[in-house]
Amino acid sequence: MKDKFQTFTSTCIPIPRENIDTDQIIPARFLKATSRKGFGDNLFRDWRYDNEGNKIDSFILNNPKYSGTILVAGKNFGSGSSREHAAWAVAGYGFKVVISSFFADIFKNNALNNCLLPVVVSDKFLSDLFSSISANPGTTVTVNLIEQTVTNNVLGQTEHFDISPYKKDCLLNGFDDIDFLLNNLNDIENWEKTRPSIY
Repeated sequence: MKDKFQTFTSTCIPIPRENIDTDQIIPARFLKATSRKGFGDNLFRDWRYDNEGNKIDSFILNNPKYSGTILVAGKNFGSGSSREHAAWAVAGYGFKVVISSFFADIFKNNALNNCLLPVVVSDKFLSDLFSSISANPGTTVTVNLIEQTVTNNVLGQTEHFDISPYKKDCLLNGFDDIDFLLNNLNDIENWEKTRPSIY
């Protein structure tokens, strides 16, 4: 079971690049592991470090001015391969939310399956949010999952976002798919008792 997700406010880390694919999120050479542990250490590895393993100061994750549990990314985040490791890496780094104007469908589903909330906003909201963060790295965003709203607290802009009722319920209760089934085990067993036997 994960932490329950309802409403929280955080500063943001902005990466205003479009078409960030899963190989850029987590390079293929790091996919050998089968558990989720350690993937956050290699998030955006080739952007964060040079060939000798030294930090690249110009990359946003290496800039101490920026922090927070919300990643703000350019349009079409998570395109490319279907590797679930990309969602593992983003969540493993400590992000709870990714905001973009468009997500690749497979990444979006993988994120939700790993208690990482992808929030789709309009191009204008995204552009204004990038501008706010650029002007003030202390800019905060409030995400309210119950109301399904996201708010740029500097500008007072709020937008509604969509999420499947099932995944919303899972996030609100800190469930993954297995937790959800176990939580509803009695209802499932009772329903099964009402079904006629086919044998």
